[in-house]
Amino acid sequence: MRKYFKFLKNKYFKFGFWTFVFILFIIWIGSWWLILGIPIIFDYYISKKVNWTFWKKRDLEKKSKLIEWVDALVFAIIAATIIRMFFIEAYMIPTSSLEKSLLVGDYLFVSKISYGPRMPNTPLSIPFMHHTIPGTKASKPYLEWIKSPYKRLAGLGEVQRNDIVVFNFPVGDTVAIERSAESYYKIVRGYARQNMDADSKSGKELKSEEYYLNNARKLVRGNYTIVGRPVDKKDNYVKRCVAVAGDILEIKSSEVYINGQKGEKFENAQQNYHIEVKAGKSLNKKTLLDMGISSEDYSISQRYGVAGYVLPLTEDYAKKISKFKSVSFVEKIVHDSAVFDPDIFPHDLRYKWNNDHFGPLYIPEAGKTIKIDTSNISKYKRIIDVYEDNDIKITDEKIFINGKEVKEYTFKMNYYFMMGDNRSNSADSRFWGFVPDDHVVGKPVFIWLSLDKDKTIFTGKIRFDRILKIIDDDI
Repeated sequence: MRKYFKFLKNKYFKFGFWTFVFILFIIWIGSWWLILGIPIIFDYYISKKVNWTFWKKRDLEKKSKLIEWVDALVFAIIAATIIRMFFIEAYMIPTSSLEKSLLVGDYLFVSKISYGPRMPNTPLSIPFMHHTIPGTKASKPYLEWIKSPYKRLAGLGEVQRNDIVVFNFPVGDTVAIERSAESYYKIVRGYARQNMDADSKSGKELKSEEYYLNNARKLVRGNYTIVGRPVDKKDNYVKRCVAVAGDILEIKSSEVYINGQKGEKFENAQQNYHIEVKAGKSLNKKTLLDMGISSEDYSISQRYGVAGYVLPLTEDYAKKISKFKSVSFVEKIVHDSAVFDPDIFPHDLRYKWNNDHFGPLYIPEAGKTIKIDTSNISKYKRIIDVYEDNDIKITDEKIFINGKEVKEYTFKMNYYFMMGDNRSNSADSRFWGFVPDDHVVGKPVFIWLSLDKDKTIFTGKIRFDRILKIIDDDI
């Protein structure tokens, strides 16, 4: 049998096979200068003028164990880097924003080929490290000497409405290291509001919003370690895409509407409910844990200034709890439409939106032109300024882009609106706006491990029923 496969060891076959694979790769990524790598393949298999495996001597009849380990390590690093960059990457769910669809402690494989992998913006980086060298506060594992523009390779499809998507945190370009779980821009707005409120209470004349924001930026930069990050080194987030480019999104009484039609409802979607219990009664913590309510959510509920509990529940669990003998009533918590939340996008008093009442908002589409003025610029200013790299200024109620007064703008990229299924407890596009196409990382395809942080190895820490579970749009 072996004689039929002798050709596999032939140096000309090896050269031809790997040259063919390399040419297909060149065509895929569209970088024709890489064709200069073919002479290297020829030399490695045919002419052998250069010792490309410099850590060992050529034509060793017997390799030492050390050399074998080095060979295996080099191959593993190269193969894993290529797979991670172009095909699939591991990711862990750190927060409860997608409960009960994806759980805290779920370890996912994310397919980059689903939407097409991106070429790295920062190609000079240490393999397997993201934005910070482990064990350091803010040391970067990448160099920005070479920066590549956004380029997405051909994939299996595009982001669809209701897909669960992994993406880079859009407002993660600037980070306060000591408060890295929060948006830098949210921290700045918080300081600005504090200073404005202090002036108002002391009877001082209030100054412009920009004045307070500029002072707040100075305070934040004086109190925290501030770092900047390129797109591909921003934190990874995972949410559900509820609206795609060209859609008009609106949220009314916590219900999502797309283009005037009620959005799809998901069985696992959660909202906060107020649960009032009868005098002297309480909810059994173990029962709640068995229902998938975490110890953290249970603990937080005890701190609310209302009788009973405030817990994130699916509609099904809300109905079940309402039938408990210890429970007086269960009611979904929905903010009043008149309540303005300054942390909600676009952080503009002209748009008095909140978690449960939001929009209508147009989701920008590449090539589409909209009219812009000072009444709606707050919704699209970051797109124009940051994501699409223009110089925008607003003077005397006039908008100038790259020094030219404009009254309309044509978008260069597609954008998406992402939300968590745990609707009352998700920091998502309602807080920081659109997700640009160049921030999309990939699509989760299956769970390879799931660990329950509230349990031990002896009480069911490993969720065996979730291992190798396929992630589809209806999960």
